[in-house]
Amino acid sequence: MDAFLTAADNTLRTLFAQPRATERTPAHGMEEAALNPAQKKLAGALMRVNHVGEVCAQALYTAQAAVTRNPELRAHLQEAAREETDHLAWTQQRLDALGARPSLLNPLWFAGAFTLGLVAAKVSDRASLGFVVETENQVAAHLQSHLKRLPEQDLASRAVVARMQEDEERHAAQARASGALELPAPARLAMKAAAKVMTTTAHYL
Repeated sequence: MDAFLTAADNTLRTLFAQPRATERTPAHGMEEAALNPAQKKLAGALMRVNHVGEVCAQALYTAQAAVTRNPELRAHLQEAAREETDHLAWTQQRLDALGARPSLLNPLWFAGAFTLGLVAAKVSDRASLGFVVETENQVAAHLQSHLKRLPEQDLASRAVVARMQEDEERHAAQARASGALELPAPARLAMKAAAKVMTTTAHYL
């Protein structure tokens, strides 16, 4: 019961509260770049997509931590969720600085990721970790693509995205080292397809 109360609390905080980072943003001290309207719109859209990714990460880790009976794995998932909360706060700060808004569909994205996290965790802890590895690998690749698309002069956004990519790659490596089960190809392809729908929609909504 405590685990699910914690999950409910995290859900409300993620969707309706201002996220609070425990670590200072990588963009700290950087001046805002002089972006033209098109560049600012693009940077805002990309950071909105990244913010959605962090909303989904909160849902994923919260669901998995609520289900697992392994205290070590729960602690690992909760620590990863804490770092993802930092990412959530940093991307929100960038949205505010760029005059952009979060996705209007965040509750939907959260619900979908939470459901997937529950299903993976119900199969087994190794399957749950395998889901983490594949998710984080896809997110890291996605962030790398954003580094190529963000305006060169938007150093603040680029610093945040680069740090997030580093953290996501570390989360994947940690999950793999903990005994993650490699997901079958159809599952990986389905995850990529779902992520494509989410990122394409969140770019605008």
